[in-house]
Amino acid sequence: MDSSALLTELPRLRRYARALVGERAAADDLVQDTLERAWSRVAQWRQGSDLRAWLFSIMHNLRVDQLRRPGLNTLPMEDEDFVVPTRATQSDRLELGDLDSALARLPEEQRAVLLLVAIEEMRYDEVAATLGIPIGTVMSRLSRGRERLRLILDGRPPSTNLRVVR
Repeated sequence: MDSSALLTELPRLRRYARALVGERAAADDLVQDTLERAWSRVAQWRQGSDLRAWLFSIMHNLRVDQLRRPGLNTLPMEDEDFVVPTRATQSDRLELGDLDSALARLPEEQRAVLLLVAIEEMRYDEVAATLGIPIGTVMSRLSRGRERLRLILDGRPPSTNLRVVR
């Protein structure tokens, strides 16, 4: 027996499985199990006998085994039955307002760098060229701006690290 002989019986097997089971997915599973068992036991098939009858008897026996075996009670589900969870958006406007007021409290130099990197997705070298400052200054202002913004959003007053220089 070759695989092409099995393939020619496939439409009949699917039709019979659908009649036995009723549900398309379960019928496809039954056909797959039937073909798997037939292929693994191909040595038991007698050359010259009716291949279709042999495959149908395998399918029938598999179905009887399924019915005898206690299984989980399942319900068929369609794609429309699934609800994709979405996060609550009620507080988005408040969070955006808090972020806007926190950004306004940043020094202009830090705010400009932070907005160019975070909102405009510019690279450090592009920000440096845009603002006409060294790349090290960009990194420094970005780091200080992020930390200061974090403190403001957490409700802690940003510390001012001013030292008296003599």
